[in-house]
This record gives sequence, structure tokens and C-alpha cells, in this order.
Amino acid sequence: MAKKNWPSVFLNELAESSNIKAACIAAGISQAAVYKRRRDDPAFARQWYDALAEGYDTLEMELLGRLRDGRLEDVDADGNKRKFDIGTAFRCLAAHRESVAREKGRRTLADEVVTMKSINAKIDAIRERQERAAALAAKRARRDEDAGPE
Repeated sequence: MAKKNWPSVFLNELAESSNIKAACIAAGISQAAVYKRRRDDPAFARQWYDALAEGYDTLEMELLGRLRDGRLEDVDADGNKRKFDIGTAFRCLAAHRESVAREKGRRTLADEVVTMKSINAKIDAIRERQERAAALAAKRARRDEDAGPE
């Protein structure tokens, strides 16, 4: 059963693990439902890609740390050693690097579009004020001409 705040749980787990299936399990939601939400909700889709990018950044830093420190094994809660699969980690990063970069590029472009629209709206507002001020000045000048010399 889906948790009441499943989107938040899902996105947090996705940022932690970069694993959609694990994030769905943690949130108590089906993969079909979460993919439908991503298709139907642009804000959720943006959060999804942000979480994935964060997860891959974390994986990259963890991998770099392990390579620098020589930590190639983990010990689980039962005391069993588990080898960290560096090759799989590299393949995973390589496979998703392009999609993360593409999404970051889309974000940058979208931010630029929003910024340009904002700048254009401000310029339009300034022009309108100038036009109103010029029309008001012309109206005053005509009124002053109509009144004649005193």
C-alpha cells in the first residue's frame, strides 16, 4: 500500500540509491504508478531527475573515495564481507552520465528561457510606463497651448 507521502519517500530514496525499484518499494508504490505520475506531472518529473542526478553524484563520490582509500569490501550487519563491484559502478555511471548531462542541459535552457521572459516582461513594463508618461506630457502640452498665454 502506498504511503501517504509516497512522492517524498520515493524521491528521497531515489536520491540515496539511484534505484527506481528500491525507491518504489520504500514508498510502497508500484513502478507503473510512479512512471505514470512522472508522465503526468512535470514538477514531479523535474524532481525525479534532480533526485537521480543527486544519486549519481553521490555514487561518483563514493566510487572515487573507495578508489582513493582502497575500500573494495563492505561488511554487512551479519558480519559477512561483500566485495564492492567497481566495474558495475563505473558502467552504471557511464550509462547514466549522458542522460543526467542532457537533463541538466534542459534545465539550464529552461532557466534561461524563464530569465529571458522575465527580462522581456520588465522591458515591456518600462516601455508602457514611458509611453503613458509621454502621452500624459503631450496631453498637458496641448492643454497648456489651449489655455494660451497668461
